[in-house]
Amino acid sequence: MRIAVISDIHSNVFALESVLENIKKQNIDLILNLGDILYGPIAPKETYELISSENIISISGNQDRQIHEAKKSDIELNPTLKFILEDLGTEPLNWLKTLPFEKRISSEIYLCHGTPKSDLEYLLENVESGYSLLKKDGEIIRSLNGETSRIVLCGHTHIFRSVMLSTNQIVLNPGSVGLPAYKDDEPIVHAMENYIPYASYAIIEKQGEDWEISNKKIPYKLEKAVEEAKKKGREDWAFYLRTGRVL
Repeated sequence: MRIAVISDIHSNVFALESVLENIKKQNIDLILNLGDILYGPIAPKETYELISSENIISISGNQDRQIHEAKKSDIELNPTLKFILEDLGTEPLNWLKTLPFEKRISSEIYLCHGTPKSDLEYLLENVESGYSLLKKDGEIIRSLNGETSRIVLCGHTHIFRSVMLSTNQIVLNPGSVGLPAYKDDEPIVHAMENYIPYASYAIIEKQGEDWEISNKKIPYKLEKAVEEAKKKGREDWAFYLRTGRVL
């Protein structure tokens, strides 16, 4: 079975369209989506409609929760969130509420957005320096919180990584479909950067007792996404999208 793994679309329907077109050329049997699907200043409703038209298994991300858990005070302080809720309407919001925190696809494959215990934590990355560095083996194993699946799929950081642990487990982050860079202030101010304005996803395939992993970087009509971000007053997102950098 060949499995496509996507994550962190962030309402970028233009990137998602190109990724799905590429997936259809890869003889894929299953598409797994690791969350943070509709949050962003680009095209939340259109992204939902495209996801819904495909046979994709999805879980929730932290910013999917942020949308459907939003309080009035949150919306008042966040123009992007206000736009998202107005654009989505009822049906997509109800769909977000149904998405599970985690999912086990088989005895070997486990899905989460951040870590098995939190959608806000980074499973593979240490950002104490302000940038993305790989955690030590033992730190990653502790972050797995007892999860023993051979393949652990996670998102959240937008950085492609495939890591073999001393437990013989593979942790894979497919990178971000829709946002190749961002800046955050939790747990400290830090930047995540891919340095290329392409959509990212991964393919995994079992070969005997081993797993073959590949990362795909897909060009798309990014100026359309940039234009939509600018219309919503998000010059920061426009820069992230166009450059894959924070600065």
